[in-house]
Amino acid sequence: MRAIGGLRRWRHNPLRRTTDLVEAWVALSALLLILLVAPVVGALVGEVAQDTLQRTVREQRQSRHEVTASVVRTLGGSPLEADPETPSGRDERARVVADWTAPDGTAQHGTVLAGLRVPHRGDHFAIWTDEHGRPAARPLDSATATTHAVLAGFGAALLTAGAVEGARRVIVWRMVRRRYARWDQAWDRAGPDWGRTGAGS
Repeated sequence: MRAIGGLRRWRHNPLRRTTDLVEAWVALSALLLILLVAPVVGALVGEVAQDTLQRTVREQRQSRHEVTASVVRTLGGSPLEADPETPSGRDERARVVADWTAPDGTAQHGTVLAGLRVPHRGDHFAIWTDEHGRPAARPLDSATATTHAVLAGFGAALLTAGAVEGARRVIVWRMVRRRYARWDQAWDRAGPDWGRTGAGS
């Protein structure tokens, strides 16, 4: 409201130039776009991301299965590795050779990461596999998907606001350059007569 009131007073100011009025309208328009359009864009992007991610969650829950594997042997000299799929990303896992049974009943054998700090032969641990028993990443959970969607919406709103502000700055910069160019032209015309008695009379 203060900006609108200031704009109304500026319109009737005898010292204002046309470019001053245009700059004020550009600033007001940019403010309205940031306050009204940016949140809408953020909400739309967040909603689309939420729908897409939740659909991915449902698909992964249907196609991935948690099975129990048994350690056959540890891989000598294999260091513990951080598990990027855990919430903290700091849980350590050991690389082992293991046996497990796929959801379709077939026996599987291979190298996987075990959630065991000191694995021994015969130890059991859980792994995620696809329908054919191939090791797969842990399925995305609903809470994580929602968090990603919120971040996507927030980022879209910030990008929109930044784009509007950037456009406003470019417009004002070009207007200022034109103003300076006109001043230079006016000075070039007045320069030869500047300071002469009776100049302009």
